[in-house]
Amino acid sequence: MLDPVKLDDVDFALLDSLHRDPQIGVLETSRRIGVARATVQARLKKLEGAGVISGYHPHLDLAAAGFPVQCFVQLETAQGELSAVAEELAAIPDVLEAFATTGASDVLCRVAAASHEDLQNTLIRIGRSPLVARSISIVVLSEIVPLRTMPLLRTLDRRAATRAPRYRG
Repeated sequence: MLDPVKLDDVDFALLDSLHRDPQIGVLETSRRIGVARATVQARLKKLEGAGVISGYHPHLDLAAAGFPVQCFVQLETAQGELSAVAEELAAIPDVLEAFATTGASDVLCRVAAASHEDLQNTLIRIGRSPLVARSISIVVLSEIVPLRTMPLLRTLDRRAATRAPRYRG
């Protein structure tokens, strides 16, 4: 496991800015957080190199795109077949993500569908796999806390900031 990157106030300001406005440019980011453009570029390179920033993606609203039904599916699978299960799940477009888990189930998937009928068909497809012994479905009624990372990152111990001079003005 890699050593976690130490984040300081400049890193948090940069990450907050990118969360609020992912299409913002480096120059405007430097203005908003009050550091030199070169500092923003260096910090972005550091955060990207360490894997803290793993990419730049648009935030997609699946319901607006025609997939308003979401479901979590717990799978009990054949032991020792995690790679094969992962391949089967990856071949199903409706499976948005899947995680190997501990506890009563072996895998937790998030699935999206255009309708309850489509969801049922996807669940049947997953259940037909000879690698899946049992599944439990939990239909999402509404999202009450959206995916967020900044509150968690803010719990990290922060070392003293090494700030470039603020822009005057």
